[in-house]
Amino acid sequence: METNNPDAQPVEKRSLSPEPESMQKYSDEVRERIAKKAYELYEQGGRQAERDVEDWLEAEELIRKEMNARSAAPMLPE
Repeated sequence: METNNPDAQPVEKRSLSPEPESMQKYSDEVRERIAKKAYELYEQGGRQAERDVEDWLEAEELIRKEMNARSAAPMLPE
């Protein structure tokens, strides 16, 4: 559809990534852990769909902290 507006700028077409760029750095296993944690937060928060992004970001932070704590923990001899 063309516009009669002489000041109209063409819209740049961008290819959409199938997932957010921030998620592309995680393995499938880590993504699954984040998804499970986000769902737990969703359930605990009363299933508020409008909080999906907040729940996901909080889950991502919690899983990242958990992973960092595990990697920083000293190895115990067997």
